[in-house]
Amino acid sequence: LGLGTQPPLPSWGKMLSESQTMMFFAPQLAILPGLAIVLTVLGLNLLGDGLRDILDPRLRRLR
Repeated sequence: LGLGTQPPLPSWGKMLSESQTMMFFAPQLAILPGLAIVLTVLGLNLLGDGLRDILDPRLRRLR
């Protein structure tokens, strides 16, 4: 169908890798994708902890 992202797929990892050569002149090219990765991982960890707290019956009995 040809829908969606085309072959040069954008990814945060690729953006970080390509920005290494320009770190001195444009640090935001590496900081922004790196910050996006950190915030995404932190958010997913907090979501997982919250779901465990809600769904784990053993933790409910201890309270």
